[in-house]
Amino acid sequence: MRWTTYTLTILAIGLLILAHGVVEDQAQLSLFFRAIDGILATFVVLYLLRILYTFERKKFLRRTWFEGILMGIVFLNELFTYGFGIPLIYTAFEGMDIPLSVEWYRVSISMYMLVFLTVELLETRVHLKTLQLKPSLTFLLSFILLILLGTGLLMLPKMTTTPDGLRFIDALFMATSASCVTGLAVVDPGSYFTFTGQVVLLLLIQMGGLGILTFATFFASLMRQGVGVKQHVAMHELLESESLFSAKGLMRKLIYLTVTIEGIGAVMIFMTWGSEVEFTSLGSKIFFSVFHAVSAFCNAGFSLYPQGLYTEPVRFSYIMHLVVALLIIFGGLGFPAIIDMFSPASMRARMAAPWKNWKMLTRVIIYTTSALLALGTVGFFLLEYFNTLSQMTFAEALITAFFQSVTTRTAGFNSVDISALTVPTLMMFIVLMFIGASPGSTGGGIKTTTFAVILFAVAATVRNKRNLEMGRRTIPHSVAYKAFTVFTFAAIFNIFFIFILTISDAQFDIINLAFEQVSAFATVGLSTGITAGLSDVGKCVIISSMYIGRVGSLTLALALSTRVDTSAYKYPSSHLPVG
Repeated sequence: MRWTTYTLTILAIGLLILAHGVVEDQAQLSLFFRAIDGILATFVVLYLLRILYTFERKKFLRRTWFEGILMGIVFLNELFTYGFGIPLIYTAFEGMDIPLSVEWYRVSISMYMLVFLTVELLETRVHLKTLQLKPSLTFLLSFILLILLGTGLLMLPKMTTTPDGLRFIDALFMATSASCVTGLAVVDPGSYFTFTGQVVLLLLIQMGGLGILTFATFFASLMRQGVGVKQHVAMHELLESESLFSAKGLMRKLIYLTVTIEGIGAVMIFMTWGSEVEFTSLGSKIFFSVFHAVSAFCNAGFSLYPQGLYTEPVRFSYIMHLVVALLIIFGGLGFPAIIDMFSPASMRARMAAPWKNWKMLTRVIIYTTSALLALGTVGFFLLEYFNTLSQMTFAEALITAFFQSVTTRTAGFNSVDISALTVPTLMMFIVLMFIGASPGSTGGGIKTTTFAVILFAVAATVRNKRNLEMGRRTIPHSVAYKAFTVFTFAAIFNIFFIFILTISDAQFDIINLAFEQVSAFATVGLSTGITAGLSDVGKCVIISSMYIGRVGSLTLALALSTRVDTSAYKYPSSHLPVG
């Protein structure tokens, strides 16, 4: 039964890729879909056989409840479709005018079975006994896998509206930008990709925002009620949580919290588009709302409008802009901070003990983020009041300044023409983008905590203090060393890549190239409009920047480094003048 499941799952995924990405003939498509439905029906039979052959049926049903629900949906749909001639899934969603509802259903079941297959293979661990990878290296490889998968899918003929499709370098660029939740684009996602291509882009954004390891660990826990110590270590490093125990508890909350916030955000965006914004159907409006909610929370910055949220008439949907900004802030705070502030358990604990404060990490994130948001809002308002904000009322200008301050640090949405900004504004944006979001979030940059630690370390040095202190706590010197290391790596990478861009794309001003590079490294996605005009070498530089910025320069260095034999020694001290 296990090997039958493996074979049928791979066959179903292959047929889905052919049907949605390659085949145009309706007769062949009908045959493919019938074959896929037959495979799904076989999954139901195999699940019933597993129930029959298990020794503890109640325990098995409790353990596989999610799979059981999916198999129940498949059974009902197959029964009504082929038994009574009533396509249940199609009929249920037809009234809501949601396109490709049956295709969504087939893809969802098949992808679940693919994850199930992966978990089953990993549980055997036979072929992994000789393969020992660092958690950080596993993290790096997971993004490479996602990017390559996305590149292959986006190059399929039916993913684009043009007959020639995407070139490899452009498909790689778009897949990297989506997987690394950046938002830079060499083509317009709204007009260049078909609906299927836009769905692939959405899935890449969601998987890239939270990480493949997060989903894999979640499904492994969901299907087998627990994961190994190695997976806990990987999640601990990925989420930068305080302990393995907190990483274990954080992972499941992370998925539920993400789905909840994105769902609420999609509903709020759906209600605040504005009367001037027109959609072809209700299903289109729902998809646009979901796409922008996921893109905002994951800090991706992708929009289905050609000029982002600057496109008319979305440009004037200021309430919707505030909803998007709120989603971006939540996504940029980081999951540890969100759970510390808003999880039911934490809120109940603070209601029972009002004197109980937030964790140190949460306080640093909130205070630093608030200060940067205020600085960006005031700075943009003053610098652009007689430029891009000149045609707006005071309230509209204030909302726009706040929106750009929020989105500049990590998300990449724009409600003004970025190419029309003054040089001082671009310089301020470069600094805000370089700082970025917070640890454990979907955003990039050197992170707010790194910036705060560096500021306090500089202040402690200037004041000649022996220890680094924050919020009546002593921060270990190792944390300061790590902060300066992250800053140094980020500065070196950006300077080097800007140098390469000045050679490969000398037709652009250095301020535009620097803006593009820092935007890519910090996974922001803002651009002055030069992205599509970059040379292939320039695109490769930006692709590398997006990847390094998403996985983290320090993570990359640690994954590629070798462990020292011993550090249990110390050389004689020597004075060295600096500064």
